[in-house]
Amino acid sequence: MSRYLNQESVIAWLTESDPFLRRLAALHRELGLPADYVAECRLPLCREPQDLVDTEADAFGRPQRLTAEAFSAWREMKSAAAADGIDLLLVSAFRGLDYQQELIAAKLRQGRNLEAILKVNAAPGYSEHHTGRAIDIGTPGCVNLEEVFADTAAFGWLEQNAGRFRFRLSYPEDNALGIAYEPWHWCYHSQV
Repeated sequence: MSRYLNQESVIAWLTESDPFLRRLAALHRELGLPADYVAECRLPLCREPQDLVDTEADAFGRPQRLTAEAFSAWREMKSAAAADGIDLLLVSAFRGLDYQQELIAAKLRQGRNLEAILKVNAAPGYSEHHTGRAIDIGTPGCVNLEEVFADTAAFGWLEQNAGRFRFRLSYPEDNALGIAYEPWHWCYHSQV
């Protein structure tokens, strides 16, 4: 018998010893994710923070939350964009594990293919929205959460300026993470 654990044994041990990972494993089973999803996933594991603050309502009037640091940076960035004549809208911010699970489950109930869904929605535990630092951004006159956002002045402004506020485009075209191009999805990084 080998004294080294294989990857599956390590994952099983970690899952049993960590309540967050146990919950994650249960959500993945409910969605029917393949057993090798965790081992094959190219996205980082994202834990939910305990210190979220209420933000402005999103473009749909729904309450949103972010970490205090990300919210402060968002307000500064939005204000700077407005000074340049660019109107940025908050479309989505923090999403918990259960919300992410239901988002995918709803698409599965619609008959969509799981593999295709996972190219546009990260599985629970792997969405940057769980961190309270990721935001989806829109602008008036543009359909939200569509690639056409890349053709707007708002996106051009973000490309040129978001880094000053420590926001990065998470899923550029042909990214190595296996997620579809999302010009609207930006994540705050405390160190850039």
